[in-house]
Amino acid sequence: MIRSEKEVVVKEIVDILTNAKSVFLTDFKGLNVEKMGELRRKCRESSVQYQVIKNTLGRRAAKEAGWDDLIEHLEGPSALAYSYDDPVAPARIISEFAEEAEKPTIKVSLFEGQFYGPDKVDVIKKLPSRDVLLGKLVSGLNSPIQGFVGGLHGLLQKLVMTLDAVKTSKE
Repeated sequence: MIRSEKEVVVKEIVDILTNAKSVFLTDFKGLNVEKMGELRRKCRESSVQYQVIKNTLGRRAAKEAGWDDLIEHLEGPSALAYSYDDPVAPARIISEFAEEAEKPTIKVSLFEGQFYGPDKVDVIKKLPSRDVLLGKLVSGLNSPIQGFVGGLHGLLQKLVMTLDAVKTSKE
């Protein structure tokens, strides 16, 4: 790779590290070509990119992006799984795939601007997706309104029944 190509790759990795909602650094050692293709296909289906990187270029990009904590983990075969849409999707896909194939393993992650070790991946992958969270929020906001409407309906029904009873007694 010539110097200009390396600079382009470093800029791409810096862009990923600074703009992606989540980035998971993985060790894919032991995955054959077939399994790697299967993992990439599953990633694409969920709008997740999976990119193998050179550690030297990754270190340079991490330093430029201000993620010095990441540098020490760029050893051995390294790949980035990242998403610009759903921050939980890469963790979920890699963990599900690793249950079947026992690879890849997540070294560390950058999740919503925070650096996390592999111990937090279980917590991250159990988070519901953004759509589910928004649905719960709307449901939570809607619940008191439904109770209020139900209470008003009950009061109006009692008023109508009372007025009907008064009408009946005057006739």
